[in-house]
Amino acid sequence: MYWVNESVFYHIYPLGFCGAPRVNDGKLEYRLDKVIDFIPHLKEMNVNAVYFGPVFMSTTHGYDTNDYFNIDNRLGDNESFAKICDALHENGIKVVLDGVFNHVGRGFWAFEDVRKNNQGSQYCSWFQNLNFGGNSPWGDPFWYEGWEGNYDLVKLNLRHPDVKKHIFDAVAMWMEKFKIDGLRLDVAYCMDQDFLRELKHFCKSRDNQFWLMGEIIHGDYARLANPDLLDSCTNYECYKGIYSSHNDKNYFEIAHSLNRQFANGGIYHNIYTYNFVDNHDVNRIASTVRDERNLKNVFTTMYFMPGVPSVYYGSEWGIKGQKNNTEYDYPLRPCVNVSDIEDNELYRHICRIGAVRRTFKALKYGSFENTVIRNEQLIFKRKFEEQTVYIALNLSDGDFNIGFNTDGGAKLFDVYDGTTVYDVNNNYVNIQIPPHGTRILVLTNGEAPEALITSDTAPAVKPEPAETEPESAVSEIESAAPQIKPLPEVGAPGKYRHFKGGEYELICIAKDSETSEELVIYKELSGDGSIWSRPSAIFYQYVDVDGVLVPRFEKID
Repeated sequence: MYWVNESVFYHIYPLGFCGAPRVNDGKLEYRLDKVIDFIPHLKEMNVNAVYFGPVFMSTTHGYDTNDYFNIDNRLGDNESFAKICDALHENGIKVVLDGVFNHVGRGFWAFEDVRKNNQGSQYCSWFQNLNFGGNSPWGDPFWYEGWEGNYDLVKLNLRHPDVKKHIFDAVAMWMEKFKIDGLRLDVAYCMDQDFLRELKHFCKSRDNQFWLMGEIIHGDYARLANPDLLDSCTNYECYKGIYSSHNDKNYFEIAHSLNRQFANGGIYHNIYTYNFVDNHDVNRIASTVRDERNLKNVFTTMYFMPGVPSVYYGSEWGIKGQKNNTEYDYPLRPCVNVSDIEDNELYRHICRIGAVRRTFKALKYGSFENTVIRNEQLIFKRKFEEQTVYIALNLSDGDFNIGFNTDGGAKLFDVYDGTTVYDVNNNYVNIQIPPHGTRILVLTNGEAPEALITSDTAPAVKPEPAETEPESAVSEIESAAPQIKPLPEVGAPGKYRHFKGGEYELICIAKDSETSEELVIYKELSGDGSIWSRPSAIFYQYVDVDGVLVPRFEKID
């Protein structure tokens, strides 16, 4: 699935994201339209695929579907959602929906017919193990199977031809009206495999690039993620390994999982897994990782391991949320607006690694190999054709010097900071990794990589050619060159204007006492006159604004 390999996902749980009533009040509100306001934010993050949690008519949390053919009235209607999908597609962003086919809600129209007509209903056989030999926990004069004992979620009989036709007709409508690009299959781990096989044939016969990803929380991924059934699956093993390794300062844990899954001969080396560090079912990563300084390395690991990375909405700037006994999962699913977005260090980091990932093929298609494993340091290698990239991570509180053997080459260029270069001598190199930090090192024969990252939102040059149409509006230096304004001289005093409009006065250039990183100290000339610092490598950068490269900060006097 080529477009998936090229993607960075953004996961939205719509009912929470929109602050919709927890119980459907029957009122039509166009709450989900605000996704359109988030498109510039998604593009700044280098996101080019959105996975929407359940959007179809339901009574409560969305996984209790009442109608597969209509958008939940708390979010909008079919026409408004079609416009949302069109806007995303026009901006090079794919759309994946939650396919909740294992079960429906008690308000599902066919189940309501059974409740009304009992044995006289023509839909009794639509539901798994429905019989009239006893009463249900809800007091119905019949018994039925609920998903994992939850009787508000009525399990469908996915072997019934009319059930399959109803679901496939709905999927066809979603593909035609909304032009969706894929489905995430809820609780795929317990679904009928013959149904999955037929669903895959149905979808691929209409669009061979259509993506089917299944929720698998345990067991053998290849049981469902294989050429006959699904294209991909959720990687819960590495989800746990990533946060646990950073909490325990034990990189051996995640290194073991990555080697087991993806190294040469690894059990999942042919599966392009869906990777994440939190989602709508688990505690927010900012509440899970004990030392927030390690959050950047958490995302770095997830972005550069094999598979496609996904960011759960709001976690890019560190939203917290934990399950509890009174609110259950709701703290994980808050309402978020554009005004809530924080342009903090974590957010800038995620923008930057998104740009790096989308620029270098080795990070999207490459083989995997652990190079150095220590409790607090990890270096792994991604290699594709002639391109080799090393990801170096450090959990310690200070700089860490470490050496390792390379695949030849003359130099390693750090495309994360854009300035650090290391000489390779006799296939060996010594590097220094900053505290709680990373280096993304591209191996070359001496020349700088063709695509060096000079912005935390976009590559300086167009990423390597894709085999399909480009997924984002990243400008080529060549085409933008006549419009580029020169960067100011480093440290030049005076007034500067941020590309978003704010004006500042540069005070001085300072050095971080721990890392010796060069920092620009500058003062806000409006508002409360706050004093800010930013690494000079980021202060003096170009950013892509509507296809034109402009200085992040332009000198105005």
